[in-house]
Amino acid sequence: MHIYCLGLNHNTTPIELREQFSLSEDAIRSALARLACGHLSASIAELVIISTCNRTELYAASSHMAIAELEAFLSDACGVPAKQFRAHSYRYEDLDVARHLFEVAAGLDSLVIGEPQILGQIVRSLELSRGQNMAGPVLNRLFQSAIHAGKRARTETGISRNPASVSSLAASLAERVVHPIAEAQVVILGAGEMAELAVEALRKRGAQKIIVVNRTLERAHTIADRWDAQITTFENLDSALVSADILISSTGAPHTILSAEMVKHAMQARMQRPLVLIDIAVPRDIDPDASKIPHVKLYDIDHLNEKLEGALAERMAEVPQVKSILDEEIKEFEEYMKSLEMIPIISDIRQQAESIRKEMLEKTLHRLPDLTEAERVRIEAMTQALVKQILHAPTNRLRAEASCPHAPEYAAVARTLFGLEQGGGLCSFSGKPCGIELNVESRKSKVKRPPNPTFDLRSLTASSAD
Repeated sequence: MHIYCLGLNHNTTPIELREQFSLSEDAIRSALARLACGHLSASIAELVIISTCNRTELYAASSHMAIAELEAFLSDACGVPAKQFRAHSYRYEDLDVARHLFEVAAGLDSLVIGEPQILGQIVRSLELSRGQNMAGPVLNRLFQSAIHAGKRARTETGISRNPASVSSLAASLAERVVHPIAEAQVVILGAGEMAELAVEALRKRGAQKIIVVNRTLERAHTIADRWDAQITTFENLDSALVSADILISSTGAPHTILSAEMVKHAMQARMQRPLVLIDIAVPRDIDPDASKIPHVKLYDIDHLNEKLEGALAERMAEVPQVKSILDEEIKEFEEYMKSLEMIPIISDIRQQAESIRKEMLEKTLHRLPDLTEAERVRIEAMTQALVKQILHAPTNRLRAEASCPHAPEYAAVARTLFGLEQGGGLCSFSGKPCGIELNVESRKSKVKRPPNPTFDLRSLTASSAD
């Protein structure tokens, strides 16, 4: 079993292409449901989709090379031919997938380094996949490990000190280009999380006059009550645009909200008064052609990236410590992946022992017809405990040796000793036969491997003191 990642983000893909890959939660559910039904791919066993304003990434577990299938899946889900995005995409396999996802979770791969929103977005992506039964044991473990790594990075280092976000960068940009910000009329288009963060950041910078424009008033009321802002609906967007000095747009709409024609019409009523438009939505809310209108300055989310240089030096100093934490977490995940090689063997050993136990128990009980039900139950419990104790040392030893160089040989000898059929498949990290099945749940072993193990039958079968 291998794990793969196919993605596009703010570092590799311009916003005019990236916005075509923005997937709503409903779109993600639909795409995952189609995959679960076998409409798009037969070899992708597990899939998690992350889609934010700065990235769209597919994480898959498959027994075959899956990059081409992931390209086809992304193309189908977003309606964009693979040839149009292939040059802008990045692909990772196995441990490189884990390293990339861990860095994303820790905020090292974000537009704003250390930003806090991405961790919650990763959690939500996993929940959506679980809801469609597309997150199996491998991706569940991968994402849980990444979430744990991200939390460690934020609690054990200063990577998220003085938290910043795209919204706060937009507010900072507004403060720089319009003076004084306290006298400016600010219009916020949208009432989601990023919009509220923008309002909060503007208030902290001294903005006094803020209007929140949203499709419905219910969500807008929440922001207005918290931050003492005015509210209105999209029906009054034209008049809000005429009065605005700054407009920051962050809706979840899949199409343009503010056309160049609307901006042009508003500017005719403004007597050449400058207008600053800051679009932090993906897909973009504001028609890019609005930037061609005299006295209009338009910034999109990629422009904010240009403002970051030198602004995050304190956080950058924390990066080495964060990477050290991630190295520890990746090492642990690698041990887990290697341990998967032994899971089918341990499962087969237990199934074999259970079959023998039941057969012998049935024969014994048949010869003792006068036993009470309570006595039968006690005898069965004793046989179960006996099998468990006998298998404890060898199965723990197999888990402990899963990551050693001789793991494939240990696996082969274990199958020979117990008279088990040889498994098939390839282990993703060793390239050796392993026969892993996805529906087998693993448990993290706390067993410590003895130092300098040597491979022979005696070391394998001897009682372990681990």
